[in-house]
Amino acid sequence: MPSFSIVRNSPIIRTPRLMQCEGLFDISPLTKSEQTWQVDLNLPESWHVGLIVGPSGSGKTTIAREVFGDHLCGTWEWPAEKSILDGFPDAMSIKEIVALLSSVGFSSPPSWLRPFHVLSNGEQFRVNLARALAEMSDLAVVDEFSSVVDRTVAQIGSAAIAKTVRRRKQQFIAVSCHYDIIEWLEPDWIYQPHLNELTRGCQRRPPIKLEIKRTHYSVWRLFRKHHYLDTDLHRGAICFCAFWKGMPVAFSATLHMPHPRSRNLKREHRLVCLPDYQGVGIGNAVSAYIGSLWTALGWRYTSVTSNPAMIHARAKSRDWKMYSAPTMKGEIFPKGCLRKRHRQSIPTRLRASFEYVGKALDAQEARSVLAGVV
Repeated sequence: MPSFSIVRNSPIIRTPRLMQCEGLFDISPLTKSEQTWQVDLNLPESWHVGLIVGPSGSGKTTIAREVFGDHLCGTWEWPAEKSILDGFPDAMSIKEIVALLSSVGFSSPPSWLRPFHVLSNGEQFRVNLARALAEMSDLAVVDEFSSVVDRTVAQIGSAAIAKTVRRRKQQFIAVSCHYDIIEWLEPDWIYQPHLNELTRGCQRRPPIKLEIKRTHYSVWRLFRKHHYLDTDLHRGAICFCAFWKGMPVAFSATLHMPHPRSRNLKREHRLVCLPDYQGVGIGNAVSAYIGSLWTALGWRYTSVTSNPAMIHARAKSRDWKMYSAPTMKGEIFPKGCLRKRHRQSIPTRLRASFEYVGKALDAQEARSVLAGVV
C-alpha cells in the first residue's frame, strides 16, 4: 500500500465559553480544526494477525476506518432475551458455533445458554470476538480491542484469538492502546500511527508456568459453577488446583475406578478451567499433568469428556489414546428400578473416552504432590 495522507477537518463554533478559553490560554482564534496523518502502511503479502497500537488520540480508529473500511467491526446486536447462540448467523450450525466459542476461550456451556447482557465483561469480550470471526469471514478489524477487560483477560484472550484466526486461515486486526498484549497476540505486523512506523513480527508468547498442588475438597466452590455438566463433587475425590502467578486458574479431581479386569485404574472426575484463562491450553495441560502423576505411581488414568475442544485436542495428542470414539450416548434408570440390567441407553450428549499414555512424571515429584494438601 503506497504512502498517503489523511486529513480531517471540523468546524469551530465560536461560543462565549470558547472565546473565554482562547483568552485564558492565549489560543489564536480559529474557524476550523485540522488534523493530518501521514500513513506508510506497506503490509506483507501474507499475514493473519495485525495490530494497530498507540496512545489515545493518535489516529488509530481514523486510519483503520480509512484503510479497511467496512471491515471495521462495530457493536453487534444481540437478542435481548434469547441465548447468545441465537445471535450468530443463521447459516451456522450449532456445532460450528460451539466450536468457534470454544476456540476463542469461551468453553462454558452453561454460559452459552444465557443472554449476552448477563455475561461478564470478560465473557462478552470473547463472545464479541467469536461473532466478529463468524460475521467477517475474510478480514475482521476490531476497534478498542481488550479495552473493557482486565489485563489478564486481555492477554489470555489475545493468545486465544490469534490461535483461532491462524487455524481458520482468516485475517484479523486488533486496534488498541495497550502494549501489554503484543507478546500474547503475536501479530505478524505492528503499526504505530503516532510514529508512522510499521514493524513485522514479534517475539513468541510468554510461557504460562503453572504450579499444581493437591488441595482440599472445599476449593471446588471456586470452580463448581463453571463445570459444563454437574456442580457436584464426589466426597472421595482427590483434588488438585493449578495456580498461575499465585492465582487459582484450574481444578482437577480424580476418583478410583473399580474395574473387574483392572485394579489400578483412576479416572478424571472433574476438570474445570476458569473462563478468564480458557483458550490457551491450560485445561489440557493440567489434565495431562495429573495423568503423568498417576502413571508415575503405577496407575492407569482415563477420562471421558463432552467438551468439543478437548476431544479435538486429545485426539491429536500423543499423550492420549482414544478408546471410545465420540458418540451421542447416555444412560437412564426407569422409575423405581435399581438393577443395572434394566438400564436404558438413550442419546443425551456427545462423549469420547481417552486413556493417558504419555510420559510419566518423576515418581518422587508425584509422591510429593500427592502428599501435600493446601
